[in-house]
Amino acid sequence: MTTPAIAAIGLRKSYGDKTVLDGVDFTVPEGTIFSLLGPNGAGKTTAVKILSTLVRADGGQARVAGHDLTTQPQAVRAAIGVTGQFSAVDGLITGEENMLLMADLHHLPKPEGRRVVAELLERFDLTDAARKPASTYSGGMKRRLDIAMTLVGSPRVIFLDEPTTGLDPRSRHTMWQIIRELVSGGVTVFLTTQYLEEADELADRIAVLHDGRIAAEGTAEELKRIVPGGHVRLRFTDPGAYRSAAATLGGAVQDDEALALQIPSDGSPRALRLILDRLDATGVEADELTVHTPDLDDVFFALTGDARVPHQTNQPEEAAR
Repeated sequence: MTTPAIAAIGLRKSYGDKTVLDGVDFTVPEGTIFSLLGPNGAGKTTAVKILSTLVRADGGQARVAGHDLTTQPQAVRAAIGVTGQFSAVDGLITGEENMLLMADLHHLPKPEGRRVVAELLERFDLTDAARKPASTYSGGMKRRLDIAMTLVGSPRVIFLDEPTTGLDPRSRHTMWQIIRELVSGGVTVFLTTQYLEEADELADRIAVLHDGRIAAEGTAEELKRIVPGGHVRLRFTDPGAYRSAAATLGGAVQDDEALALQIPSDGSPRALRLILDRLDATGVEADELTVHTPDLDDVFFALTGDARVPHQTNQPEEAAR
């Protein structure tokens, strides 16, 4: 088995009387996006600071890129990159000078540093603005430059701490594409966010952090199935087929006007097969089948109570004919 890019067991951290992390566990496979989801103050940034060696945990163990946080912090730092929600870009110098400074900090030879910087500026569509003061950049450009600076050292693991906070929708979608491209190149991304849609769009696995603990973890689809409200809706055009299906699927909620049935279901392939097999056994076929599953908003509120996150438009229901 391959070594996980990140593995944490029982991470604990308190500030005075406030417990921020209370025994947090998770494992992140290489080349994947792991999202730590939670409201402001949930402890997401603290987790990033611990895993990037900026803060020492009060308890627990963790390995990043195969290196132990406590005994091999320098090796961890050499293997990672960190980009926070607040840009580390120096606005008094140009974008290119920011990049070259990072190359110097990574002790790259001058010719190699200039080559790497030129390639990254082109990759992040910053070549035209490279010799302009970074203070003149838009928020989205500064965030792209921030990530480009992080990549100068060719990190294997990148921590993105709320990277799209404050960005407009277009810049946010551009950032999502950049993150996807990083992972397709073999990089592992640890993403913290308070945006439900962002976690849903990007993450291979999501952990919901609440009161210092992982309240739930899984794929977006797995998390959506842990809260009630999912159902399958069958619609018919033939009244006779509708009545036969209603008799066959006992307990279904009937809508006689629309000739539709609503059956509680988690929307899994197995559950759908069971419903369709029962209909097939009686020779009845639905004209339309629609799967309704809870979205991450429902999951988040179910797991965190009154916690609130920025509103995101619900995703359209999934339909099959």
